[in-house]
Amino acid sequence: MIVDSHAHLKHGDAARTEYTAAQIVDMMDAAGIDKAAVFAMSTTAEEAVAMAKAAVAEFPDRLIPYAYALPSYEKPVLNVLEEAIRRDGFRGIKVHVGECTLAGYVSDPVFRLAGRVGVPCLVDCKGAVSPVRRLAETFPETTIIVAHLGEYLCTRPTVIDSFIDLAEANENIVLDVSAVVTLWKIEEAVHRIGSGRVVFGTDGPQETPDTHAFARAELDKIRRLNLTEEHKQDILGETIARLLHL
Repeated sequence: MIVDSHAHLKHGDAARTEYTAAQIVDMMDAAGIDKAAVFAMSTTAEEAVAMAKAAVAEFPDRLIPYAYALPSYEKPVLNVLEEAIRRDGFRGIKVHVGECTLAGYVSDPVFRLAGRVGVPCLVDCKGAVSPVRRLAETFPETTIIVAHLGEYLCTRPTVIDSFIDLAEANENIVLDVSAVVTLWKIEEAVHRIGSGRVVFGTDGPQETPDTHAFARAELDKIRRLNLTEEHKQDILGETIARLLHL
């Protein structure tokens, strides 16, 4: 089973691009992806939950819902997140530092909740390792999936190294390899922390060159790695399936 662990109903790009559930499933079908974890961002936690819930209702056997945490010191979102997880079967929480600080006074309750209810937090930290280290050490019971090996389209090996180091030191850190262009660092991550803590994602849909070709290219990126077939199977689906209890 191939599972895309990182797919957007709404992106964080300048246009706040949205994709329907049908468009995401069309992308999956073209690439041979069996299931995808979907979420919306650049909106409220309430609207993101509603969008994911509607998408999964349309394709319950293909799409896996993630909630979106957009807390502030004025607006707690724990009730929204916990209801989505406990009542509606959401399997994870997305956090993006482009819209939310990882400072303890804002984000700690979200990570504490995730550990308590047993779902991972997928975090785009934009290359900032220190706050993720603090979270990993403060909440060892919470699985933290670090998007993009730490930074989107990162070409600075030392930045990626800092996140592999972090995962090596903290067993609750999982590395997402979506939008990774330094492919040898994926191999290095597997050799250092094991394929049981590395997950595939497309960060799609994306229009360049088109949604079908983009998704196929992301899959081919993993298949071309100098890794065993067992390692590749872990990355492409087995690891995230275990984390999400699929």
